[in-house]
Amino acid sequence: MGADEPRILPKTGSFLAEGSKLPTVRMGVLEGQASAGHVDLKPLMVGEDMLMIELFEKAGVRVPEHSHDDHESVVYLVKGRMRLVIDGKEFIAQAGDAWIHPKGVKHWSETLEDCLAIEIKSPPRKTWNT
Repeated sequence: MGADEPRILPKTGSFLAEGSKLPTVRMGVLEGQASAGHVDLKPLMVGEDMLMIELFEKAGVRVPEHSHDDHESVVYLVKGRMRLVIDGKEFIAQAGDAWIHPKGVKHWSETLEDCLAIEIKSPPRKTWNT
């Protein structure tokens, strides 16, 4: 039992996650920093080596700069537009775009329009609190 135990999530007990029946959580803290705006998330599926999350961010949300030393994330933007800064490089992502947050690389984002995204974390780590 290490200090990272609260970041470890139990595996999903089924092969199917009925997203419409899963609870949405309002994110209050991300990687130890207060959330700046309206961010709802729904952990959809936890496997041995990955975690899938549905994210809804209202326009104007600015996720503070942070990095993760214990996982990488891949994100797919389903709806909306976001300004991304990853390792000092700026991008404007729109629906249909995908990006990666490698381990240890600083990144932040700003939601330009209401956004819906799917994020995969590997290995699975809980980076948020309510």
